[in-house]
Amino acid sequence: MPRRRPGHVRDGMPRHPRPEATPVIDGLSARALSEILHLERTRNYLLTGDVSAAVRLWKEYVHRPERQLWNTYEWGDMHWDCCGDPFEARALLDATMQALSRRSARELRQIVGRSDAVLNA
Repeated sequence: MPRRRPGHVRDGMPRHPRPEATPVIDGLSARALSEILHLERTRNYLLTGDVSAAVRLWKEYVHRPERQLWNTYEWGDMHWDCCGDPFEARALLDATMQALSRRSARELRQIVGRSDAVLNA
């Protein structure tokens, strides 16, 4: 039985991994990132990169000027359908922290806590 040549086997594989496929969250250890990637692959309500996108979206929201935060509180934001809802992102982060191990959840909680402190200040 003839075997396939290695070049033919590699033809079906992607050449470069997509940058959004690897979650990158500053301040997390490789172990915590590995657990997050495992959660994103095993949970049917998560896609690869959802947690890192949620951290980025929540961080961007809390660093907005106070007048924009107040306008959002008063009237809502019409652009959340296209760009993402930061409050849904925060809820996703809470669910992720519940699903992670204690050590990894503590690391993620510390990062999210910094953004929460900016919002509460």
